[in-house]
Amino acid sequence: MKRMTMVLTATAAALGLVLGAQSIAHADPVRTPGLDEVFTDYTIGTFESGKFGTQEEIFNALQPTDSFYEVPALTGAEAPGTLIKVKPAQVMFTGFQPGDLDAYKVMYVTRGVDDKPAISTGILMIPRDGRDNSTRPIIGYQEANDSVGGYCHPSNQWTGADPMDGASWSALGPLALMFDKGYAVMISDVGNGGDMNPHGVFAGKFGGQSNLDGLRAALQVEDAGLSKESPMAIFGIAGGGVGAAVAAEIQDEYAPELNVQSAVLEGMVINQKNFMETADGSVGSGFAFANLLGLEPWYPEMKIDEKLTPVGKEIASYYRTQCQTPAYFTMPFVPLNTLFIDGQSPADIPDFQPAFDDNKLGKRSPRAKVLVTSCGADDSPMSLVPAQDSRDLVDTYRSGGTDVTYAPSDCSMTKAITDAYGWGTDLFGMQTIDWLDSTLR
Repeated sequence: MKRMTMVLTATAAALGLVLGAQSIAHADPVRTPGLDEVFTDYTIGTFESGKFGTQEEIFNALQPTDSFYEVPALTGAEAPGTLIKVKPAQVMFTGFQPGDLDAYKVMYVTRGVDDKPAISTGILMIPRDGRDNSTRPIIGYQEANDSVGGYCHPSNQWTGADPMDGASWSALGPLALMFDKGYAVMISDVGNGGDMNPHGVFAGKFGGQSNLDGLRAALQVEDAGLSKESPMAIFGIAGGGVGAAVAAEIQDEYAPELNVQSAVLEGMVINQKNFMETADGSVGSGFAFANLLGLEPWYPEMKIDEKLTPVGKEIASYYRTQCQTPAYFTMPFVPLNTLFIDGQSPADIPDFQPAFDDNKLGKRSPRAKVLVTSCGADDSPMSLVPAQDSRDLVDTYRSGGTDVTYAPSDCSMTKAITDAYGWGTDLFGMQTIDWLDSTLR
């Protein structure tokens, strides 16, 4: 019991949950969940029935040696979403193995930005709660996964390989709420999690197709027993919000057979050039720089190294091998033009513009219902995406016939100080789960 209490306390701290804070009621359609809605009987049960891994299990999980990520010979004719291989996995987070949760690592075929076959891996997690799996809603989740390096991605994070990554910590709250509601959750790695080459995680088309093909692959995991008739939703936040938005935009054409009812899009980069201009020199400078490196694998014409100073090249080489935590937090307030030859601003470099333009959101209006939420004003260090960009995207989607709900968050420092609980949980997307649930009934 003492061990369970320690884990609960650590998890609560990770979520930014201040004990004693009161649940702040928000007007519909979003609502900040109370602690009692996060630490439910199911959630607490995962601690009570779980255990800490052995020293050997924890050590082995940290090693980049999982043969699962080795890609078998393919014919090249495999359809998008084809399941290549699957294996049961033990979820492990900071050394703890929760109970009442089944998981599978999956490898599947998707399509790259160039529309050629590509490989992605991911992790499918399903709560053991007595419900028939064939009746479960299924979520195509894209984390705030900004890591360009290998072994930094969701299937790694949730099996013990990258325990300190901020993307997984920020997903704890939404996942707890989703599992408590009985959802199966498929999280794409947006590439092969065990590939040590730089990952193109910021390319929206690749992320969107990987998300949808991950859902296709999840339906093929026989032991999971999921149904293609089940309602599905797409959920993406921050670094994963771009791919989730593209998935919503292309779903009716790329994967029309999937029963996607809705999409939650939070805090994503809507206009790459605007994001670079806003984040450059801010607390998010490192993430802006990583954003460039996460586009380049699919846009080699960017030729980033040719444009960098010697110091910039060293930082880029390091970033390409790293997970977002702690690496991308190491350059707050650094003006990025100091890393480029002749003091160029990366937002204005001509060779970068095609990649920026190709990744603008709003090229199509989703068929599914959409909830857009991000900072409602440019009044916080967390406001790295211009608030107007979100409003413009909402207008674009609505003009194309999409049923869009716009629910901006208060990201201000006043909110952070006076309601740390609500501020933190909103940044993680926890306030959106009620809306999501209403679309899946």
